[in-house]
Amino acid sequence: MPRSSPSAAVRPRTEARDAEVDVLIIGSGTGMAAALAAAEQGLTALIIEKTQYVGGSTARSGGAFWIPANPVLRSSGARDSAERAAEYLDAVVADTAPKDRWQAFLDHGPQTVELLERATPMRFSWAREYSDYHPELPGGSAMGRSCECRPFDANSLGGERARLRPGTMEAPMPMPVTGADYRWLNLIAKVPWRGLPMAAFRAAQGIGGKLLGRNYVAGGQALAAGLYAGVLRAGVPVWTETALERLVTDGDRVTGAVVRQGGREATVTARRGVILAAGGFDHDLAMRRRHQSPHLEDWSLGAEGNAGDAIKAAVEIGADTDLLDQAWWFPAVAPVSGQPPQVMLAERSLPGSFMVDASGRRFTNEAQDYMSFGQGVLGRERAGDPVGEMWMVFDQEYRNSYLLAGSLFPRMPLPKQWYDAGVAVRADSFGQLAQGMGVPADVFVEQAQRFNDLAAAGVDPDFRRGASAYDRYYGDPTQHPNPNLRPLNEDGALYAVKVVLSDLGTCGGLRADARGRVLRQDGTPFQGLWAIGNTAANAFGRSYPGAGATIGQGLVFGLIAARDAARAG
Repeated sequence: MPRSSPSAAVRPRTEARDAEVDVLIIGSGTGMAAALAAAEQGLTALIIEKTQYVGGSTARSGGAFWIPANPVLRSSGARDSAERAAEYLDAVVADTAPKDRWQAFLDHGPQTVELLERATPMRFSWAREYSDYHPELPGGSAMGRSCECRPFDANSLGGERARLRPGTMEAPMPMPVTGADYRWLNLIAKVPWRGLPMAAFRAAQGIGGKLLGRNYVAGGQALAAGLYAGVLRAGVPVWTETALERLVTDGDRVTGAVVRQGGREATVTARRGVILAAGGFDHDLAMRRRHQSPHLEDWSLGAEGNAGDAIKAAVEIGADTDLLDQAWWFPAVAPVSGQPPQVMLAERSLPGSFMVDASGRRFTNEAQDYMSFGQGVLGRERAGDPVGEMWMVFDQEYRNSYLLAGSLFPRMPLPKQWYDAGVAVRADSFGQLAQGMGVPADVFVEQAQRFNDLAAAGVDPDFRRGASAYDRYYGDPTQHPNPNLRPLNEDGALYAVKVVLSDLGTCGGLRADARGRVLRQDGTPFQGLWAIGNTAANAFGRSYPGAGATIGQGLVFGLIAARDAARAG
């Protein structure tokens, strides 16, 4: 799927001016859920958005949300409960985040989904079998707890459609592919009886919709469009191209903010307070190198406006921070010709492939969840044993069978630009491939032979690839006995693609309590200031419980913060 390109500049619908509202919301991703909750409480709200587009990183994401025991799960037959989810989060989060934070998330999760069903035109479905990321832990679910918005007609936004943030990918034809669909689209050459009917249905939906004047979108585009439709229905204004300059205080209370649109400043007074929902510091490279790794590049897939503005504004008035070393890490194909990295979701799990570091050795369970992957890479760096260059190695059968980087369908050749940029290597033997990658040939050949021996037996004692239900979700169900393992065939062409560490955004930020209130360095809460989403430190600490946990907590704490603001009157 080719990358989508931004449309022509979209001018803000409303010019910034001095104003007074009950709640000011900084950021238009999951901040829109806070606006919906505020409006339902009878509060007036205003959203400001730094960029020209509404939707934030939510619109660029896969769009799933992980909210246990919610009504969509119940109506779909999932046998989930808040008690099992609490057992799971207790095991996953451990002592890396306050228990009352994630307990508040669980307590208010079902109410949040009910709010979205009431206040927006969206309808949701359960991504059945999309396993939790650590299903083997107590309370974990191999059936999964992730839900997503069904394909949504973005044209229902009317004239506001142009302000919806474009997605990261664009199909070659109108075809709203959900996260659950992607699993089978990826396997269309191996499991055509599942992939082809799905692809035909989505193509018919997309093309038929166009003929009827509709534009069906899926994933993060659908969720952002649905939230925006709800915001428009509720009459909540959104000022785009409007940046937060500084917070305004009156004694110990936050009473509003000074914002800037173009060269003009305006003061927005917020009678109940300000909800910070402006994402993390994804694109502040200096800040990231200081807190995370001195070797990071600006390869984040978070929205371009995410530079930590809200975090910095709160720190200026005495707010505390936590988990600044953390991000929603994601391995990706190295960028070529100024294009962003291309995430590798299913690719790492599929049989006939493995990954090596600069020494030519395997270094991880390639199929594990992406945040744990990145934490492992940076953990080695901090321990003084850096991974260095990373390569994913695969054979011709792999290339004939699966999607690659979301854009290359089975049997399509790797782009010439990849070879020219040194991002891809093709060879006829493991030894030649090692030379092309620049890794020690003897070490790599021995490693490849060991991997093949293990894969032939269907077990991976080195890194336990395929032992988790999450690993197997993106595996190949036609490969036995392990859907994640197959020996590479040296009789045909062999390939290697360079991998870099990208991310979906940072997840360390302002320290907040169970009510979403921002905390000072002495642990006391600000009055009139809340933080949600990636502006707040991850409610799940150093862990990623399941697909959509970042969006899930943004949505839920949006409701929590708005309701707390309503009580603050």
